[in-house]
Amino acid sequence: MTTQIKMTEPQMLQQLLKQGFEHLNQGQIREAADCCQRAIHIKPDLVPAHFLVGLVALEGQDRKTAFQAFNSVTTLQKNHPAAWAQIAKLCMSDGQINLADNALKQALKYPNKDPMVHDLLGTVLSKMGEHKNARKCFQEAVTLQPNHPPYMLNYANNLIYQGELEESESVLEDIIRIQPNSPQAHWSFSGAQKATNTKHIETMQSLVSEKNIHPRSLPFYFYAMGKEYEDLQEWDKAFESFSKGAKARRETVEFDEAHEVATFKHIEDTFTKEWFEQDQKGHSSDAPIFVLGQPRTGTTLVERIITSHSQVHSAGELQQFGLAIRRLSNHQDPRRFSPQLFTEALKLDPQKIGGLYLQTTEKLSGGKPRFVDKLPQNYLMIPLILKALPNAKIVHLTRNPMDACFASYKQLFADAYLHSYDQAEMARHHARYRHLMDVWRERFPGQFFDISYEATTSDLEPNARALIDFLELPWEDTCLHFHEQKTAVSTASSIQVREPAHTRSIGRWKHYEQQLSTMMSTLHEQGVPIDN
Repeated sequence: MTTQIKMTEPQMLQQLLKQGFEHLNQGQIREAADCCQRAIHIKPDLVPAHFLVGLVALEGQDRKTAFQAFNSVTTLQKNHPAAWAQIAKLCMSDGQINLADNALKQALKYPNKDPMVHDLLGTVLSKMGEHKNARKCFQEAVTLQPNHPPYMLNYANNLIYQGELEESESVLEDIIRIQPNSPQAHWSFSGAQKATNTKHIETMQSLVSEKNIHPRSLPFYFYAMGKEYEDLQEWDKAFESFSKGAKARRETVEFDEAHEVATFKHIEDTFTKEWFEQDQKGHSSDAPIFVLGQPRTGTTLVERIITSHSQVHSAGELQQFGLAIRRLSNHQDPRRFSPQLFTEALKLDPQKIGGLYLQTTEKLSGGKPRFVDKLPQNYLMIPLILKALPNAKIVHLTRNPMDACFASYKQLFADAYLHSYDQAEMARHHARYRHLMDVWRERFPGQFFDISYEATTSDLEPNARALIDFLELPWEDTCLHFHEQKTAVSTASSIQVREPAHTRSIGRWKHYEQQLSTMMSTLHEQGVPIDN
């Protein structure tokens, strides 16, 4: 007869927490959550159990539960920097800048040697546009836990944003040496340098051929190979890689085209001249400058020209305008845009929208008189921006339809532009966008400034001068030397805009004319002239 040793309560709790973290690391969400519940049932004020609940909820994409759990941690133990850092990240993702800032201050108040906390703080600071402070946090995380690829990758990407390309390449090479199958590191490495041979491509081809490779890893490798083949001007191989990358990405994300069609139609039907002429005053501030359009059409280039001016700060790609509408209307639909969102916007006081937008962007405006919000998708918000911020300036980028569509098709995006991974979907989306911009020009003449990517790169000075004149700023010659800026660039164009304006990307789609026949024919069917 064997004697079973009964565990003490502390031993039982320790075992449950250990099992919970093990389940979480293995992706077993339900099992991890069960361990949390059992531990909290035994000891309701057990701080590590509440923290684990937050981590499990994050893994399960249950942001509400995660937020509640981390708040429980800080209620039970105020000096818990890891929980404060998680709260800061969640608040920042929701556009709640002030709450994020308060949580950030709490996290920084208490000394800690946890690399995860420093990495989290770096992420939050990056989203706030404080890239130099973010670098210190990422660097501290790497120092506290050397040779840890996730922390190293965040550090490397920060270096890329700040133009420190040689150092970033070195860190990325170290990541690949430590963890050869690191898809995001390979992808970032490809973007940070110009390929001169096929050595790195061959390494990635070998990794792609492995049996158990995760489907979400494939797009990183294929897009990286496509970029390097393009560097080598091996056009057929480049397109084959981009096409495989798009196919792999399309298999891991969903694009609801019918929903987008309905949303665009609703926007067009809703924001009429009659609506615009209603006697509702917006906020009087002239600080914001919105640079918008399709991605990969020169929005970053134009932003850099504008922010080279001494009176203008780059605030990055901000979600704050749309979030102001959500917060004022308490709109809950997780989709970024929907007919209901714009219906709710109609009920709001434009001045309150503008005021909340300015309040939530205050810490991102750099202390200068003007700032640039460079979220491309704000073209959907043009009528609301004009109403809520009548003195703001709006700059819209135009680009040849085929170059614009192909530039998006060959780019791997994070969680936006889900239409870009299929040629026909990409072309139909572009047609919807162009139609909407034509509607805005007809309804709101002279209310925004169209600037051509091709004209600006071909003849910079007259176009830059016209742009600065539209913004009602005095001319400064520094606007012609935008590539000399040392400020961070957190977009896919971070490498290109650190060199003078060039025309290499104009007409690049013609290298792939045969392979892009579906895109061309779809644009033609939609009435979009491809030579425009």
